[in-house]
Amino acid sequence: MNSVTKGKQGEDIAVRFLQKQGYTILVRNFYYQKAEIDIIAQKADVLCVVEVKWRKSDVHGAPYEFVTPKKRKLLARAAEFFIQKHNWQGETRFDIISITGVLPNIAIEHIESAFYFF
Repeated sequence: MNSVTKGKQGEDIAVRFLQKQGYTILVRNFYYQKAEIDIIAQKADVLCVVEVKWRKSDVHGAPYEFVTPKKRKLLARAAEFFIQKHNWQGETRFDIISITGVLPNIAIEHIESAFYFF
């Protein structure tokens, strides 16, 4: 499986997971300049900017540890654009869906408020 296919599959898993938790998926793969937000979801009055990371194992660290400061800055910039474009007035948070393992044996960790920017 190439990285694009795996990335999409990871996002599909994350979308199903979020929907089961009561989130509404607003947008997938939102692009702004050099940034891409994997998933933008909403639950109640909270807008969730979600980065999805999937690794076969956590030998070299948990998947969420691979969301670099540079990536966080890009996500924040794209989120700010989305918020302005859609005139979002509610709370916004940055979450990470961390997937470890190989199908069908995967572990999913949802890290809410994984980092802050605004």
